[in-house]
Amino acid sequence: MFTAISNTDIEPKPGLGLTDFNSRIIVFDLSVLGHHASYIKHLLRYWIDLQAPGELIFIVSPKFLQAHSDVVQLASESHVEGIQFIAITEEEEETLNSRKTKFDRAFRNLREWNLLQKYAESIAATHCLLMYLDTCELPLLIGAKLPCSFSGIYFRPTFHYSDLSQFVPSWKERMQQVREKLFITRTLHHPKLQTLFCLDPFAVECLNSGSKKAIAVSLPDPVEPIVISNSELENFRSQLNIQPDRQVFLLFGSFEAERKGIYQLLDALALLPASVCQKICILLVGNANVEEQARIQVRIDHLCQHQPVQIETRFEFIPDPDVEKYFLVTDVALAIYQRHVGMSGILLLAAAAQKPVLSSNYGLMGELVKRHHLGLTVDSTAPEEIATGLTQFLSESSQSFSDRTEMKTFVEKNSARLFAQTIFEHILK
Repeated sequence: MFTAISNTDIEPKPGLGLTDFNSRIIVFDLSVLGHHASYIKHLLRYWIDLQAPGELIFIVSPKFLQAHSDVVQLASESHVEGIQFIAITEEEEETLNSRKTKFDRAFRNLREWNLLQKYAESIAATHCLLMYLDTCELPLLIGAKLPCSFSGIYFRPTFHYSDLSQFVPSWKERMQQVREKLFITRTLHHPKLQTLFCLDPFAVECLNSGSKKAIAVSLPDPVEPIVISNSELENFRSQLNIQPDRQVFLLFGSFEAERKGIYQLLDALALLPASVCQKICILLVGNANVEEQARIQVRIDHLCQHQPVQIETRFEFIPDPDVEKYFLVTDVALAIYQRHVGMSGILLLAAAAQKPVLSSNYGLMGELVKRHHLGLTVDSTAPEEIATGLTQFLSESSQSFSDRTEMKTFVEKNSARLFAQTIFEHILK
């Protein structure tokens, strides 16, 4: 029987009152926004289909139960025994300070590890799956322990970026690589580590070099095919008030940090001739706090006083079905992160919608766009290069920059089912 538990005064007990199955797996993820809910949903769906003899227990934030009730409901409606969602207590969440500074992040990561250890012990887990291993860097560097074996998803390796094109490391990046190599060494030699899943396929061979057994495994970054009717899509497009004869460029995600490249985009638009701006509609879609919204709007208002560009904003949480619609109505997806480390779901969502990207040429993202012919890459820290990229998309066919067959293959290699299958095949072996 499925249960969703929001802890208040009680702690979970061994077995949680369920049948004593062969395995008791904890999936630990206290993040709520971004890709986290969809990853959990993919694992949940596969487990339900698998009908594995064991328990699958998701340890989440209390906010997860409200923000992603559809995922929790999926477990409830499955009637599969052994699936549970357990939210940490409100008091425990309050002890997790913000991630605004490196100091804050370090202390939060230590406290998250302590919670993981506490729940793993009280639940008598046989295995823990850490959905964001990168946040465990400090605990693993200092030799933190767990009562059971564990696996984790490694999102952002950079130690091999010097082998990728368009990468000239700064001194800060060199220092980061040194620290990262120490973290990797300590992690790969941790006595409880079972599998290190990595979302960067170019890093896996390096991670396994010199090891007698392949502990690191390449993990697909999951995406699902987009299926929406033409009538539904047309209705959605009309709601966005997109003016006729404009090409739509979508910048999607969280705008609570400058890494998305929004200000570089606005600077780029200011550099373009008015005749080019008349052909452009920018969609800015995603989360932003009140202060950031105000800051962005001031910049937009100033720009639109001088340029005939259309800019539509949707500063709010976007549910998954609507996320797909935004990518379908756009002509070009913008992935102009500022020296972004790791993968981005933007590339996969655009490829699933068969839309090209204008992407940063930096690191893994730049390499994937070029190898899979997903669009154009530019130095996204330079507004003049972004301006050139926008102009190219307006003046040339997107087929000049992208290959739809390659896009389809890229999506197939990163299917949601393959993502979940890869994980469970390794942690259940």
